[in-house]
Amino acid sequence: MNLKDIVEAALFASPQPLSVEALRNLFEEAERPDVATVREAIDQLTQDYAVRPVQLQQIASGFRFQVRDGYSPWLSRLFEERPVRYSRALLETLAIIAYRQPVTRGEIEDIRGVAVSSNIVRTLQEREWVQVVGHKEVPGRPALYATTREFLDYFGLRTLSELPALAVFSEPAAEGDEAEAAPLLPAASESPDALMTHIDEPQ
Repeated sequence: MNLKDIVEAALFASPQPLSVEALRNLFEEAERPDVATVREAIDQLTQDYAVRPVQLQQIASGFRFQVRDGYSPWLSRLFEERPVRYSRALLETLAIIAYRQPVTRGEIEDIRGVAVSSNIVRTLQEREWVQVVGHKEVPGRPALYATTREFLDYFGLRTLSELPALAVFSEPAAEGDEAEAAPLLPAASESPDALMTHIDEPQ
């Protein structure tokens, strides 16, 4: 079997994204391909799938195959569970952390103009989208929050530099307000207003 076929099979079989190093480690040391060779195989696969419903996507943790967004109206009918619903307040809090990180809870509240519920912070941490990365050297040493690699993976991003233009929050939402739609973070070419839409279950 050639290297491209092995890489393709591994990416389809793996339940999580695979990095170049993880793909190299599929081989015994004596036959292990170098980084450039693996990347060449990935590039070939990317071209092979360029016009297919499935695409090879690079995200923060590595590479994975995923269905193109345009097929979601049909594929969503395969799943009986309703999309997870989150409050608009939670989505705004996540957006502020994503764009202003590292940021304290007090700074989030200053931006939103309302208090941030402990339940919101706990939910974001339970989803592993947000983590404490340190403490600000001011009285009380409040925790500094930032997004995680899991956040990047979920929204199909390689780095934070791929975030779309910053959304403007003109009217802070009440905690009970809910939002639903497809994905929280839009592609760079889309309107930042899409930031406040619904979240589907992880791909």
